[in-house]
Amino acid sequence: MVEMNENYDKRKMIEILVHPNVSIILAELEDGEKESSYLTEKLQISDIEIRERLAYVIHYGFVKIHQDKNKTIFVADKEKLNNIMEMDENFSGIVDGLTELDQYLN
Repeated sequence: MVEMNENYDKRKMIEILVHPNVSIILAELEDGEKESSYLTEKLQISDIEIRERLAYVIHYGFVKIHQDKNKTIFVADKEKLNNIMEMDENFSGIVDGLTELDQYLN
């Protein structure tokens, strides 16, 4: 089990994880590790841009970078990502609020 009492701002982490610039990268990592070259081609952004967008989540281990010979590989820590979403009391409030707003608009 991953301990969630690490020294990061949980609210900030949630905001970063759901931000479109980050979530598009995380979506690519959802089904396993990806080489930097794959991500840069698929997302049409540079390796530097990927690292900048993921800097906070990389710093706290939600995404890890491995070097394999001349390849840079990104891998998401699915357990950590799932745990922060499940354990954050604000996340369920956000989902409830969005559901209520959707019902109101329809």
